[in-house]
Amino acid sequence: MSGRELIVLGTASQVPTRARAHHGALLRFDGHGILLDPGEGTQRQLSLAGVPSSAIDRICITHAHGDHCLGLPGVLQRLALDEVTHPIHIHHPHHATPYLDALRHGIAGERAADVHASATGPGVVSLDPPLEVHARALSHVIETLGWRFQQPPGRRLLPERLEAMGIAWEARSELTAQGTITHRGRRVDLEEVSEPRRPVAVAHVMDTRVCEGAHELAADVDLLLIESTFLDSERDLAEQAGHLTAAQAARIGADAGARRVVLTHFSRRYPDSAVFAREARRAAPGLDIHVAADLDLIPLVGTTSRLGGD
Repeated sequence: MSGRELIVLGTASQVPTRARAHHGALLRFDGHGILLDPGEGTQRQLSLAGVPSSAIDRICITHAHGDHCLGLPGVLQRLALDEVTHPIHIHHPHHATPYLDALRHGIAGERAADVHASATGPGVVSLDPPLEVHARALSHVIETLGWRFQQPPGRRLLPERLEAMGIAWEARSELTAQGTITHRGRRVDLEEVSEPRRPVAVAHVMDTRVCEGAHELAADVDLLLIESTFLDSERDLAEQAGHLTAAQAARIGADAGARRVVLTHFSRRYPDSAVFAREARRAAPGLDIHVAADLDLIPLVGTTSRLGGD
C-alpha cells in the first residue's frame, strides 16, 4: 500500500447484501488513518483488507443512522484487544451524541485506553497534522455533517534550484523545517528554492440531498467519496429520503471541480453497480468516475486495485 489512499470497506446503504457490506472507508495519509462512518461489520472488513486497528487514529461519523455507526463498538473493542494506546479522536454532529455514547458504553469489556469523542458543527474541526479536518452541514432527514480533509498550506522544494546551489540532501529537511539555512556563507530562504504546494484534499459526502454544503466540501478536491443511493428514475424518492442519485452525485463532483469521484452507498434495489456508472457518466462526461466495490483500494493519485482477492 502507498502512503496516501482510500480503502473502501463497504458500499451498501441501509441494508447490506451478499456483495456489499455496510458503508465504511479508511483514509490513509502519511502514516495516519481516518476511519469514516464505521457501519456494521467494519471490524471484519478491516481484517479482510489487511488493515490493523493500530492504523486508525481518527474516526469521523456523519450522522447517527445505524448503517453509518453500528460498527463503532466492534472497532473500539478491537483497539482494546490489540492494546492500541495512542489517542483515538472521534468527531460527530451534536445530534449523534446520545446514540454514540450508548454504542461506546453499552457493552461489557475493555475499551480503548485513550478515546476522545467530541460533538461538532460546521467549521474547522481539527488543525492537527497531517490533514486538517473541516465539516459542513448536509441536507438529510436528521443532522448530518460532511467531512473535508486537506493538507495545511505548504511549499514544494524545487530540486533543480537546490542542485544548482549545491544544497545537500541532509540540509533540505532543516530548510523545510526552519525556513532558512546558512549555505556557503550566505542565508538561503525556503522561498528561494520552493514554490507553493497545492494542498491535497479529500471529501466525504454521505446521506444528503443536493445542497450548498456538498458543493463546498467537494470544491477542487483530489478525491470525492460521495453517496449514490438511487438512480434518477427514483429522484423523487431520493429527495424524500434525503439522498442523492448517481446523476446528482456526478454533477456535484463536476461542478465543484473534483479530480476523481468515487460513488458508493448503493441501495439494494440495484444489484448491478454498472447502472450507477452509466448514469453518472451521462450526467458528467469526461469526469473521472469510479463506482466503488467493497475492498477497493483507491490511491489519491494512480490506479484502483482490489484488496483481499478478486
